[in-house]
Amino acid sequence: MTVETKPSNISDSNQEAEPEQLLDDEGNKSPPDKKTSSCTGLKVFLAALSFSYFSKALCGTIMKSSITQIERRFDLTSSVAGLVDGSFEMGNLLVIAFVSYFGAKLHRPKVIAVGSFAMALGCFLSAMPHFFMGYYKYETTSHTAASASLNSSINPCSLHQDENDTVLEVPRAGCEKEPTSYMWIYILLGNMLRGIGETPITPLGISYLDDFAKEENVPVYVGFLHTIAMMGPMFGFLLGSLCAKLYVDIGFVDPGSITITPQDSRWVGAWWLGFLIGGVLSFLSAIPFCFLPKSLKKPEGAKKDKASHRLLENMGNKLSPEKTKPRKWSAMLKDFYNSLKKVLGNRMYFTFLCCSLLQFSSFIGFVTYKPKYMEQQYGQSTSKSNFLIGVTSLPPVGLGIFLGGLIMKKYKMGIIAAAKFSFIMSFLSYAMGLLHFFVGCDNHMVAGMTVSYEGNPIPYHNNSLFSECNSHCKCASNVWDPVCGANGITYVSACLAGCGTSVGHGQNTVFHNCRCLEISSSWTGNNSATLGPCPKSDDCSRNFIYYMVIQVIGGFFYALGATPSFILTCVQPELKALAVGLFTLVMRMLAGIPAPVYFGAAIDRTCLKWGSTSCGKRGACRLYDSNAHRYVYLGLGALLRGPSFLVAIIFYTMIKKHFQNKNSRPVENGQEDAAMNKEDNCKIKDRLPGSSDAENESSI
Repeated sequence: MTVETKPSNISDSNQEAEPEQLLDDEGNKSPPDKKTSSCTGLKVFLAALSFSYFSKALCGTIMKSSITQIERRFDLTSSVAGLVDGSFEMGNLLVIAFVSYFGAKLHRPKVIAVGSFAMALGCFLSAMPHFFMGYYKYETTSHTAASASLNSSINPCSLHQDENDTVLEVPRAGCEKEPTSYMWIYILLGNMLRGIGETPITPLGISYLDDFAKEENVPVYVGFLHTIAMMGPMFGFLLGSLCAKLYVDIGFVDPGSITITPQDSRWVGAWWLGFLIGGVLSFLSAIPFCFLPKSLKKPEGAKKDKASHRLLENMGNKLSPEKTKPRKWSAMLKDFYNSLKKVLGNRMYFTFLCCSLLQFSSFIGFVTYKPKYMEQQYGQSTSKSNFLIGVTSLPPVGLGIFLGGLIMKKYKMGIIAAAKFSFIMSFLSYAMGLLHFFVGCDNHMVAGMTVSYEGNPIPYHNNSLFSECNSHCKCASNVWDPVCGANGITYVSACLAGCGTSVGHGQNTVFHNCRCLEISSSWTGNNSATLGPCPKSDDCSRNFIYYMVIQVIGGFFYALGATPSFILTCVQPELKALAVGLFTLVMRMLAGIPAPVYFGAAIDRTCLKWGSTSCGKRGACRLYDSNAHRYVYLGLGALLRGPSFLVAIIFYTMIKKHFQNKNSRPVENGQEDAAMNKEDNCKIKDRLPGSSDAENESSI
């Protein structure tokens, strides 16, 4: 991986001073002291920045891994949960212009410290609703509470005959004004605050290293930072897996009284615990920056260029009087308009921008709902889904990025070769992803919803939860308290299964004399049922293994071609900062914010059974149409990503034609090709500073 740097134009003693400096006659003693102090400061800054990179990546992953838990805890639709997830980008956009313009003028380490403190505060704010909402009351029928305290035989039907109408069907008075219904807004605000705090870390951290480290060392430092950042999502998903396995009210509720398991769609894990841990790490990462100096000694022999002059001018260094003269706003606006026109008028840049927008929109939606897809499609628990993502998806991506950089270096890839290699690898990843359509699972066999009570498939619009077998019970139709019959069919509740008695305690409750099992056309066994939905078939478990294998291989191919696309910029050097900022703005506004929302809205349309809140209103979705969910989730991503390859072909054709017309070899390792004109100054560039979090997560 290569990165462009903008060396400072000040020739001063360096924190990594050359040996010749130690031979000065007059400063034979002081330079070594300055060298040691400055070098130590740079190392401390690099260590602190690495920890900050890790903590911000971990916090971002905690949100991704907890989105399903939040959706269930606050009875949200997937589209609203997507809005909560996208609030990070909203917060980022609020301050990105301020940070980009004023960041270099301020005390950069302290600005990063403030940002890290803001991230910590955002994490704590996101966890706060848990401590004000009371205990989680999952959707259930009356018999579970009774069976939790009594170990005697209970008739589920008789309980519903007495209590159903008042407990389950009729909302309580004033329930619409229940304040806990809107506590999810605190999570949205906390995530937005986290986005605000994350903004200065990457651009100001990289620019600080760029200014006070040797030019040849900067790519090593940046590569080290990205390596540390890759560890954040891995540990974030593992932490999310651990938290999802723990019950949300752990320590305050008797585990024996809980009648649901982590495989149940009503299960909510300790989502708040991950935010608290992420907040503590962010807080600790801010402390070292408070004690770092505003500037260190500049590298000696740094090359002078126009970019350095502009940077020094922004930082308030002493330049000639004519260069420090204030400019009128009208002139600045005119220059900005002309620069923006030049950037957007660059056909290669604009084409690449459109291609990236389609790719990132697909990846952001895919990553946001990936754990949810694994749960609903393959019957996996949230904990297991997060664990598998962290263990099996991220390491191949890291290996692919590393090998991609080695391949570029070994074969000395230029612009054309890098673009071609990136396109081929990305297309192979896309083709592998299409195989997911063929390794899905069929719907759960739910009596009255996906199959009849006799066990025959029924159309969705012809479903009916009531049958002659449960007509003697006055059952609620809006509750989701599933039981698994011995015949392998799931019933929405024990009442709707026509069960006459129940014995046992908590999760060990067993229902007997279930009349609806008797009418199953192919069942001759006992008529008992247990709590929870029936597990998926063995074929589904096998397809899940295929899904994971395809996911690992596809992620590796994508990461292999990601390094040469980090990114190809084709603008004049003086317009590069604007091009980077515009790229980040477009990715956030048109991909990072809306993608989770419309992906979630599309997923909501595949819901078969909505839950019910304590107020009798519609809650989170409990059961999805597996086939529709698969086609919507995978199809929407494929429809967005597919056209991007057509745009990529146009982009590749432009680059190839440009270099052939110039009759010059592509540049290597970020060095400028003298044969290029100023309008199409293409070069290979490292990952964009300040780029969207979704870019860092898109390979997952």
